[in-house]
Amino acid sequence: MNITLIGATGFIGSKTLEESLNKGYQVTAILRDPSKLKVEHKNLKKCQGDIFDTDGLAKIIFGSDAVLDSYNPGWTDPNIRENMIKGSLSIFKATKKAGVKRIIVMGGAGSLEVQPGLQLIDTPEFPKEYFDGADGARQVLNHLRTEDDLEWTFLSPSMIIDPEGPKTGKYRVSRESLLIDSNGQSRISLADLVKAFVEELEERNHIKSRFTVGY
Repeated sequence: MNITLIGATGFIGSKTLEESLNKGYQVTAILRDPSKLKVEHKNLKKCQGDIFDTDGLAKIIFGSDAVLDSYNPGWTDPNIRENMIKGSLSIFKATKKAGVKRIIVMGGAGSLEVQPGLQLIDTPEFPKEYFDGADGARQVLNHLRTEDDLEWTFLSPSMIIDPEGPKTGKYRVSRESLLIDSNGQSRISLADLVKAFVEELEERNHIKSRFTVGY
């Protein structure tokens, strides 16, 4: 499978790159600065690209079977909400322009429901410093739900992503509800999150829908 990966140097994207290469995929990584990606692999192609240059993105994406979108403008970006939305819409438009149908988007936990009709982001306990980024991701999901021309999937992680946790392959799956474990935590290892992200490419269990994974 030939995939385009966006966000390959990020926290989740770098692990996604590793998982994709381990599965034998041909990976084209779109990077603002390709020199920052130190990984070298015979199945990896690094391309310089600007997320906001829709036409340029489309040229790189052309010929791919699918796009794995792990784009995040960065939590220190003062305009994270606006750039999350603007960048994501550019990626979606470029994907369609390239003639690619399948895109899987790594989102956030904020839009998951803690009870029917109440999303995590709208609870008093939600950290204010993360609100703008989380709301940006929520708006991206809302947009995807209006998309007719993409076979999209949106994956929301649990609240806590453990960077050192093992890849167990043993996690629960939900559509809209935040998953809480027996210790009262919403958590998933980075390895298991990325496993679910990449496996959705072939399993196609969540076309035109959102899902989440957690213990």
